[in-house]
Parts: sequence; structure tokens; C-alpha cells
Amino acid sequence: MVMALSIARLGDAIGNSILIIVIPLYVAKLPSPLLPFPEPVRVGILISLYGFVNALLQPLMGALSDRVGRRKFFIFLGLVLMGVATLGFIPATQFSDLLRLRGVQGVGVAITVPAALALMADASPPNLRGSAMGIYTTMRMVGFGAGPLLGGFLVEASGFETSFLAGFIFILLGIIAVLLWVKDVQPKGPPAGAVKFRIIDPKLINLGVVGASIATFMMASDFSMISTLETQFNTRLNETALSFGLAYSALIVSRLVFQIPLGRLSDRWGRKPFIIGGLILIAPATLLLGLVATTAQFVAVRIFQGAASAAIAAPAFALAADFSHPGGEGRQMSVVTMGFGLGIALGPLLAGGLVLYSFLLPFLIAAILSIVVALFVFKYVPERLSHEHSPAGKHVQS
Repeated sequence: MVMALSIARLGDAIGNSILIIVIPLYVAKLPSPLLPFPEPVRVGILISLYGFVNALLQPLMGALSDRVGRRKFFIFLGLVLMGVATLGFIPATQFSDLLRLRGVQGVGVAITVPAALALMADASPPNLRGSAMGIYTTMRMVGFGAGPLLGGFLVEASGFETSFLAGFIFILLGIIAVLLWVKDVQPKGPPAGAVKFRIIDPKLINLGVVGASIATFMMASDFSMISTLETQFNTRLNETALSFGLAYSALIVSRLVFQIPLGRLSDRWGRKPFIIGGLILIAPATLLLGLVATTAQFVAVRIFQGAASAAIAAPAFALAADFSHPGGEGRQMSVVTMGFGLGIALGPLLAGGLVLYSFLLPFLIAAILSIVVALFVFKYVPERLSHEHSPAGKHVQS
């Protein structure tokens, strides 16, 4: 089940991440009579709309998946919406068309992700949950690493239409994987309809879930900021779309190396040390993005940033799953994925606005906030290993 969901996530991640490289260039090509803002701001709005719609709808979709219990159907429906919207980029003629399409893509992701993670939480045993989340997020990162490289190559070699068509094909492969290999797991909580339907249930919100959500929010904000600034980086470093795609994907390659091992170590040693360490390391990595002077430096800093984000991602998702309650996994995991979605939304939006004052400013502010979040996790977020003993054989208390 873990591999089936991971393979499906790989397909839709490639399809969606192709757009990371293509969208900033496509925005510059299309007229925007209704929103005559500077290009970085328009790119930020477009990228952030997807994140906001995704993040704000995830609690509702997580609650619905808990209520209905058919996680596979939600995953399938969300992927279909993403695929159709990706094809819709081809006939788009104005910036407002792109806004509508990105909104639909955000709805699709909001439907898919909470259901997929809830199914992961149900299907993975607690003492292997960090490893399972590591595999899932690694396959996702493979997709996000391959997509920008493929998008940069296709837009230079064949143009925009080929890039959008390729994105649709990979999402279609994800749909096929879901239909063939993903199966619903019998819910562990009360049967659907046995409890009152609530989108947000205060009983399901705890410091473990909230801390994981804040950590993933900060991580996503840090590494997504450059999405808005492709044109600025290309001009400053005298590089092409393919070079920018290489630098973007360097973070993903780094996460591929570290994600699964760090997820496994978090099963043995606890989640908090890795989350805190990752937040401390991602701060200087993010700051250095505002100081790079060559493409080689850009790539090196993104590798550093990727290693730091690998220490946050799988342990944070596993921590939230450790604190999940039977029958409420969709709602609780949606809080964490909502944090990730808001990070994807706010990071590019703030970068697009702040870069008008100083290229370094958005990276400096993000670095400072990363340290603040690390202190919050250290002081307030509890640690709980789901298995009985630590490596030393001592019982780990909540």
C-alpha cells in the first residue's frame, strides 16, 4: 500500500512540478488587463493562489474523507481535477485564465493529499511510520526533482504546449496507479455517521499536530520562495530556464539522499531532534540564497537546503500521525498538509512583494522566522515515540 500510494504521488508530482518552471515564463507571455501588477507580483499571486486554495480546503476534505471513509475515491477525484486543469493551460489566452486553472488545481490537491496521508497513517504500523513517510515523501520529491528539469528542457526545446501535455500525461499515470494498486483500509475509528460531523474537531488538535504543521509551513515557505523569482535569478546569474530548473531540482536530489534514512532514524531516536535540527540548518541555507553569485553556488545552497528540509518533512508527518486518533486521521493530517500548503502559498507571495525592495530581504526574514519556529518546537511540542522502547531500552514518555 505504501509503495502504491508513493508511486501515484510520483506521477502527479512530476506533472505538477513541470509547471514550476513553465508558469513564470508563461505569465510573462500572456496579457493581464485586469491585474496590471509587476511580473514578480503576478507570478507570486498565481503560485500562491494554488497554495491558498489547497490549504484552506484541506480541513474540509480531510473531514469528508473521514466521514465517507473512501480514501481511494478522494485521491482519484483530486488527481482527475489536477489533470484536467493542467490541460486547460494550453488554450489559455489571459492571466485571468491561469488564475482559474490554478484554483482548480488547488482544489484537486486539497481533495487528494489528506486522504492519501490518512490512508498512509492507517496502513503503516507506528514503529515503521517514519520510514513509510520517508518513502512517500521521497517519491514525491523524485517527482518534484524531475519535473522542473523536464519542464525547463521541454519549454526550450518544444514550447509551452508540450510542457503542459507532458504534465497531464504524468498525472494520468498517477491516476492509473491509484486505480490499479491502491485499496481502502478498514477505518479503525467509529463507523461513518456514528459521530457528529465536524470539519475542525478541537479534540483532535494537539501540540504534536500543531507543531508538525508549523514546522512544515516554515520548511515549505523557505524552499518555495525561489518559485516567484525565476526571472530575477536568471538575470542575476545569467542563466537559462534549464539552469534554474537544475538549481530547483538540486534540493530534491538532496532530499532523496537523506529523506528515508532520516525518517528511519526518527523511528528510533524521536521526531523532535530532527525537526529542530532541520529548522536550524534551513535558516542559513535560506539566507545564502539571497547571496549566491553563480549557478554553481545556487545549486550548492539548494543541496544544503534540501538536506535540512529532509530532516523536517518525514519526522513532522510521522509526529502528526503518532498523535492521530482513530477515525480522525484525515482531519488531523490535513492540519499538517494545510501548513505545508500555506507555506507554498505565502513563501512565493512574500518573496514576490519583498524582492521589489531588496533581493536579499525575503531570504533574511525567512531565515529569522525559521529560528523562531525551531525555538517554538523545542519549548512547546511534545515528543512521543509510538513503540515501546528507545534504542537504550528505556520507555519514552509523551
